[in-house]
Formats: sequence, C-alpha cells, structure tokens
Amino acid sequence: MVSLAALRARLAQGVPAGRSDDDTARRQWWAALATLQDDFLPPLQPLRGVWLASPLPALYEPELLEPLQGWVWAPPQIAGNLSPSGPLLPIPGSRGSAGAPSPGHASSYERLALEPEDGTDPLLVLITPKLQLAMALEGPPRQRQLLLRFDPTTLSETLALVDQRLRATAPQAALKLRQALQALGPLSSEETMALRFWPRLAERLAAMAPSLTLQPLVQGRDDGQRESSGELALLEALTHEVRTPLATIRTLIRSLLRRADLPSVVRQRLEQIDGECSEQIDRFGLIFHAAELQRQPRPRQTLARTDLAQLLQGFEELWQRQLGRRGLKLKLEISAQLPPVLSDPSRLETMLGGLVDRFIRSLPSGSTVLIRLQPAGSRLKLQLRCTEPPAREASPPDAPEQDAAADVGPVLRWNPLTGSLQLSRQATQRLFHSLGGRFTERTGQGLTVFFPVADHSNEGDGNVC
Repeated sequence: MVSLAALRARLAQGVPAGRSDDDTARRQWWAALATLQDDFLPPLQPLRGVWLASPLPALYEPELLEPLQGWVWAPPQIAGNLSPSGPLLPIPGSRGSAGAPSPGHASSYERLALEPEDGTDPLLVLITPKLQLAMALEGPPRQRQLLLRFDPTTLSETLALVDQRLRATAPQAALKLRQALQALGPLSSEETMALRFWPRLAERLAAMAPSLTLQPLVQGRDDGQRESSGELALLEALTHEVRTPLATIRTLIRSLLRRADLPSVVRQRLEQIDGECSEQIDRFGLIFHAAELQRQPRPRQTLARTDLAQLLQGFEELWQRQLGRRGLKLKLEISAQLPPVLSDPSRLETMLGGLVDRFIRSLPSGSTVLIRLQPAGSRLKLQLRCTEPPAREASPPDAPEQDAAADVGPVLRWNPLTGSLQLSRQATQRLFHSLGGRFTERTGQGLTVFFPVADHSNEGDGNVC
C-alpha cells in the first residue's frame, strides 16, 4: 500500500532539505493556504475540480469547498465508528447554523482511512482546469519545510500514487476520482504559476511577522515610528496565530456535529463552542485588518451600492443567538424603503459583527440591545443602544467600560476590570472610514455609524465619507 508519507517524499524529490522548525513550517503552510484561497482561487470562479487532503480539510472557506469534489484522510479520533468512505461534513459558513448543512445540499467530500504509517503532516492536492498544485509539510525536526509543486510531471506521478493507494484501500473512491478527473477535460496551467505564487506567499509572511533584525536599519524614521511599526507587525502575527488554531477547532467541532448519535446536551455545547470560535475568528480578523491599515495605509478602494437593511436582517438570527449566550436580548428596528448606501458589502459584514461584539461586551446580563437603522438626511444612521438595562444598574452599562478602559497602542483598548480587549475608538473609526462610514461613540448613548446614501452622482466614488 502506498502511504501518504511516500506521497510527501515524492513531492520532496529534487528539493533541497529544509532548515525550519515545526512552528515556522506550519506558519508557512497556513500562509500558503491563505495565499491560495485569497489570491489564486477567486479569479477562477466558478470553480470545478477535485482535492485530496490529510489529516483535516485544508481548504476551510465554504465558498471554495462546496463546488469541488474532495476526499480527506481523517484520523480515527475524528472518523469515529463511521464508514471510512462515508460522507463527512460540508463546512458551512461561519455565520450559519452551526454544523447544519443547507437543505438539499450534499456532503462536499468523503472520508478516507488514515493509517499509522501515513503520519500526520498536512497534505493537499488540488486539481482544477486552470490550476493544479500539490503542497505538504515534510522533513525531520529542525529540517522541516513547505513543499509546493506545480510542475505536470510531479503532479502526474503524485496522482498515480494516489490512485494506487485508493485502489488498495477504497476502490469506490478510486473510481470516483478517476471519473472526476476525466470529467475535467484537458488541463492547462500557467508556466509562471510558481513564479507568481512564491512572491505572494513571501509578501503575506512578511506582512504578518515582525522583521526585528531589519528594523533598526530603517532610515528616515524616528525611534517612535520604528517601535510602533514593530508592535503592529507583532500584533498582526499574533492575531494570525490565534485564528489558525480556532479555525482547526471549528473544523473538528463541525465534523462531530454531523454525527446523528450525539446526546442533545453534547450537541448544544458543541454548537456553543462553534459559535464562540466563529466570533473570535471574526474578532481577531478585524484586529488584524486594523493593524494592517494602521501600519500600511492604503488608498480608499472604490465603494459600491450596498443594501444595509438587508445585511442587518440577514444577521438578526445570528445576533439573537450571540446575545442569548450572554443573557442579552435583541431588538432590531429598520425603517421602511431605505435606499442603498455606499460601502464594501463583503468587508462590511465582518465589521458589523465586530461592532455588535464591541458594544455587548460591556453590558450586564438582562440588558436589551436596540439596533436601529433610519434615514438621516443624505445618510443612513445605524445606532446601537441599550434600552432596557437591569434595574439594579444605576449608571449606564457602558460607563464602567469607558472609565476603566485605556488604549494600548494605536489599535487596541484594554479594560482591566472586565478583561475585555477590543479595537480602540481610533482604529474602529479608521476601519469604518475605509468602508464609507463615520463612527461615533459617546458614553451612555451607545454607538452610531453614518453611511452615505448611494445615488447616481456619487456611486463608485471612493471619497464619499
């Protein structure tokens, strides 16, 4: 039987031995996945193709997983008593019902048996009509390395080894894989793919990790600027390190939620963990973007017509569950027939979730949160207020947060009384400004964001804030 260790060894042929420790190599792995998912797969939409991974699904973005046919070599701890070739979960979006696939949606990939001789180093083979690659981590301690192969010869031989493995252990999966590859038709890939991929990966790693050894050599900047840049770069690296294990935990949780034999109390606890992981992934994602924007300011991107009312309505069920876990209630009020605003809808979704999280962290259990969207001249006014604080609270519920909290650098704000760490007011204002909004926060009056109304005269204008 061909082991996955043999597959990784084939990918390593002709590649010099690595010189990294395991932490460094795994950081490269996750950065390579992010580069693949953010920079190279979106232009290929709509996607068609197949992927194989071990020991967990490597591609964790649901929009990328769903149209692809995949197989995962999963360890026994995850596989449980299910059939080795039985269906595994399709990973739903982080904002959907935890672990619940959409009606009529089939599982996106199948489980395969991971044998002891396979090892647990990650492996991914991805084949689409216009992009084919194989990547893995390989090597002994202190000689770890990230392998990335795009050349047709290596990929062809790797797929041949995969076919041998599946023929011996999962004949039905082998047949399905051969049929899926044949259905893709002729494959093509740019000869310069590797030349394009590695620089993007290097840019992502350089942006995430602080360059402490190079920092004192920077000319034309005072010590305060260098220190601030180093702190922000370190913050970017830390937020990435927090989100990475949370994404893995969420994947494991959702694989368990697919089991039909879970006791209801276990399912409820797992769904709570899933929700908390999703909230923290989004929260630290915002911190990362705020640090990135502070350290490397970018020109305002072109904004687009965005139905803010529809976005809020789509979040209502999620926010009800989120507030419910904290003993809070939600009241959503949206005026009728509101016009669209100018913003970036994809980034605005995450920012709205972060806004709610920011507001509710200072509220005591039993409070009612009012989220109201209404016209305000040439803008729409989005307001978050606490309308029904518990009777025992004599002062506005957000007053202690404002009095005790202090800014920690240009991005974060820390409250030592509650242990709450959140974006500073300045960072929040900067993020909303990049999305076309104007953010204000006043003690006892909640949070308010004004968005410019879109019309034919200003649509597409990136300087409307």
